[in-house]
Amino acid sequence: MMFGLIFLALTIGVYLLAKRIYTSRAKMYTSPLIITPLLIIGFLLMTGIPYESYNAGGKWLTDLLQPATIAFAIPLHKNFKVLKKHAAEIAAGVLSGTVVAVISSMFLAKWLHLSSDLTASLVPRSVTTPIAMSISQSIGGIPSITAVFVIMTGVLGTMMGPSVLRLFRIDNEIARGVSLGTAAHGTGTSKAFELSSLTGTISSIAMILTALFTIGVAPAMLAVFLH
Repeated sequence: MMFGLIFLALTIGVYLLAKRIYTSRAKMYTSPLIITPLLIIGFLLMTGIPYESYNAGGKWLTDLLQPATIAFAIPLHKNFKVLKKHAAEIAAGVLSGTVVAVISSMFLAKWLHLSSDLTASLVPRSVTTPIAMSISQSIGGIPSITAVFVIMTGVLGTMMGPSVLRLFRIDNEIARGVSLGTAAHGTGTSKAFELSSLTGTISSIAMILTALFTIGVAPAMLAVFLH
């Protein structure tokens, strides 16, 4: 119990340090999502502490993912009129993005010659972690591996997303929110809130819809792909 609290405090401390670095030098490579895990991995390798021992405290933060996701309902309520007005565009954008994410994951798995269980683990990579792990388990994947793919997708989406939006001159808040929420789930939504409150709100609903659509389309598409 004591070590769990120590490792919990360590994780929070490292994250706060990484956030301070990012605040003073906001570059892609200084993102807390990159610095924090790298520092913790380095610490575990240097000390020889097993991941299971460290995760005794770290898992408490993981358990907070679900209530944190629910907390996105607050900005949704505040911007309900805007969401209602653009509901069709948002739904269509998220659905097409979800289908592309699932298909690209399957073809990436085929290109890498991944086994069927790793393929199933990769498919829900664009969904927020707790839901992605549940989807992975239901379609024959490995939830812990899925969590790694989800984190990688979120980090890359957050790093590359703003640059892609600038490259294609996408400055509409609805489009930005749908893009970041669909492609990079919770981490993309966090980045979206840095752009504007409305962009973050749209990203929140996009993230939720991506999870719902993935639950619906992933099993059927995966079954066809593997057979």
